[in-house]
Amino acid sequence: MHALARLTGGPIRFLTWLGRHGTNAVAVSILLGIALPPLGALIRPFFPETVFLLLCLAFLRVDPGALRMQLARPRLLVLAALWTMLAVPVLAGLALAGLGLGQAAPGLLLALMLNAVAPPIFSSPALAALMGLNAAVTLALLLVCTAATPFLAPAMIAAFVGPAVTFSPLELGLRLVLMLAGAACVAIAIRAVAGRPWVERQASRIDGLNVVVLFLFAVALMGDVLENAIARPMLVLGLLVLSSAVTFGLSALTALLFWYAGARTALPLAHAAGSRNTGLMLAAAAGSVPELVWLYVALIQIPIYALPLIARPFLRRLSTGS
Repeated sequence: MHALARLTGGPIRFLTWLGRHGTNAVAVSILLGIALPPLGALIRPFFPETVFLLLCLAFLRVDPGALRMQLARPRLLVLAALWTMLAVPVLAGLALAGLGLGQAAPGLLLALMLNAVAPPIFSSPALAALMGLNAAVTLALLLVCTAATPFLAPAMIAAFVGPAVTFSPLELGLRLVLMLAGAACVAIAIRAVAGRPWVERQASRIDGLNVVVLFLFAVALMGDVLENAIARPMLVLGLLVLSSAVTFGLSALTALLFWYAGARTALPLAHAAGSRNTGLMLAAAAGSVPELVWLYVALIQIPIYALPLIARPFLRRLSTGS
C-alpha cells in the first residue's frame, strides 16, 4: 500500500502543480504543439476524443451553486446569449456574404463562420477568474450558449456558408448533441458516485488533468503550423492577424455593448464572446474540413490564450482606478 502511494504520489503532485499554473501551462502547450509536428500527426485522428475529454472535465468543474445564482437573474444572461449565439453569427454571415467570400475564398468563409457560431471556450470561467473578473457570469453564459449550439450552429452554417460546407449541417448538430450530452452525463455520474466534496477536493488535480488533455488538443491542432509557416509564411501571418482581429475586436465590441451593466459584468461577457470554442466545431465536423480551416482554428488559439495575459495589466489599472 505504501509502495502504491509512493508510486502515485509523484503524478498526483504534478497534476496539482499543473492545475495551479494552468494558464501558463496552456500557453506552453500551444508552443510545444507548434514544435512537435510528428506527434501532432499521430494524435490528430483522435482529435474528437480529445475534445470530448475536455468537455467531460469542464462539466465536472461546473459549480452548481454559482450557476444557480446567475440563472436567478436571467435578463442580462438572455441578452448576452442572444448577442453571442444569434446576433454575432448573423452579422458575420451578412458581412462575409457582402464581401463575396463564398466565391473568392470558400475555405476561409467556412473557418470564419465556424468561429462565429461556436460557443465560448470551456476554460473561459477559469481565465476570467485569473483576470480578476466575475467567473460566475462567464460560466452561466458558457452553459446557455453551449446548450443552444447544436440547434443554432447547423442552421447558421447552412444559411450562410452554403456550397462551401464540406459536411452535413444536420450531422454536425447531431454530433454536437451526442458530444455535449454524453460529456454532461459522464460528469453527472462521477459527481453522483464520488460526491460533491470529493470533486471539490480534487479541483486542482482535475485542472491539472485538463492541462494534460489540452496539451494533446494543442499538439493535434498545431501540428501543421510550423510546416505552413515555413512554406507559406505570408498566409500564416495573414491568418494570425485576422484571427487576432476577430478575437480582440469581438471582445471590444461586446464590452462596449454591455458596459451599461458595469465593468465587472461587461468584461467577462466580452472575454467569453471573443474567445470561441472553434475546436468543438472542428471535432463535431469529424475533421472533414479543408486544411485552411484546420490552420485557422489552430492559429486562433494564440490570441485566445494571449488575451488574458495582455488584458491583466489593463484590468489591474482599471480596478486600482475604481
